[in-house]
Amino acid sequence: MKYLDEYRSPELAQKYAREIRTITTQPWTIMEVCGGQTHSIVRYGLKDLLPSQVELVHGPGCPVCVTPISHIDLAVEIAKIPGCALCSFGDMLRVPGSCGDLLSSKAAGADVRPVYSPLDAVKMAQNDPSREYVFFAVGFETTAPANALAIRTAALWGLTNFSVLVAHVRVPPALEAILTSPGNRVQGFLAAGHVCAIMGTQEYVTIAETYGVPIVVTGFEPVDLLLGVLCCINQLEQGRHEVENPYSRVVRECGNSSARSLVDEVFVVGDREWRGLGIVGNSGLHLSPAYRSFDATGKFGLIAPPAASPSECQAAEVLRGRLKPDQCPAFGCRCTPEAPLGAPMVSSEGACAAYYRYRPVESP
Repeated sequence: MKYLDEYRSPELAQKYAREIRTITTQPWTIMEVCGGQTHSIVRYGLKDLLPSQVELVHGPGCPVCVTPISHIDLAVEIAKIPGCALCSFGDMLRVPGSCGDLLSSKAAGADVRPVYSPLDAVKMAQNDPSREYVFFAVGFETTAPANALAIRTAALWGLTNFSVLVAHVRVPPALEAILTSPGNRVQGFLAAGHVCAIMGTQEYVTIAETYGVPIVVTGFEPVDLLLGVLCCINQLEQGRHEVENPYSRVVRECGNSSARSLVDEVFVVGDREWRGLGIVGNSGLHLSPAYRSFDATGKFGLIAPPAASPSECQAAEVLRGRLKPDQCPAFGCRCTPEAPLGAPMVSSEGACAAYYRYRPVESP
C-alpha cells in the first residue's frame, strides 16, 4: 500500500495541479488514450483540478469498445455451431452486436464460456478433444503476448480442436487516424503506460515529429496522470513535440523484448476495422502464415458480415474524442450499463461507463 499511497498522494497531486495552472497561458486539448486512465480521471475528479483552458478528451483506448460489431456477430455465430465452445473474457459477453450479445446467446443455449486466461481455453481443448474450442482474442498490444503464447502452446501440443477469433488492434495507427480526421482538436496525447511497457516508445517518435504533437507516457494513478498533463502542457507552451516518459519506473524505450518477439512470431501487422474509426491501415494483428491453421474464421468458413451501430448510439463520436459521454442524449436514460446501446457503456474501461459510475447522485 505504501507504493500506491505515493502515487495517490493528495499533496503531490495538488502540487502538480498548481504547476499546471501556473504555466498554462492558452487553451489546450489533450487526449488520454487508455480507458483505464479515463476511469481514474473521472473517479478522482482530476478534471476539477485543472484550469479551464485545459480540456481532457477521451480516446479509443478500450479494447472492448473498439471491437467492431462484425466481430461480435462472428463470435455469436461461432458459439451457435454445434459441438463448439466460444471462450472469452467476461467483459466481452454483454457487448451488443447487431443481433444480440454473447450473454443472451448463452442464455439461449449456446456454449459460451467466460475464462480468465487464453491458456484456460487451451487446457479445455486438451482435456476435451471431442469439442472445438475458440478463444475470442481481443485487445491492444497488452493482451497480444498472452494470446500469442496460448496459440504457440496449442501448436506445440498439437491441438487441432483449438482456434482463435482474432480482433487485436494496435494503438499508434489509431492516433494517426485521430490526428488526420476532419475536425480533430487533439493537440497532445497521454499514452497508455501498459501498452508502452510491452512495445516501448519508439513507434511514437515518428508520430510526434510528423504531426507536431507531444506524446507523454503515463500510468494510471492520479499523480501519474497529473504529471503527464504537466509534461504535455509544458511542451505545448514551449512549442515542443517530443515523446516524454515520466513513467520510467515501468516503461523502457525498447519495451519488453521477450513479449515483442513472441508477438512478432505469431502475428503479422495488417489493416483492421475499429468500432467508431472504421478501417485503420496497419492497425491490426493477424495470424502469421505459420499459425494460420488456428484462425477460426478460416476453419469454419466464416466471413464477417457488414454491421452498423444503432443510429441513436454516439459511441463513435465518444471514441474519437469529439463528444463527452454525458453529452449524448441517450446517456443514463436509454443507454445504461444494464441496457447499453454501445460498447463504451458496457466495458469496465469504457468512457460512458466511467461517467455513469462516477456521476453525481442527486439527493432525494
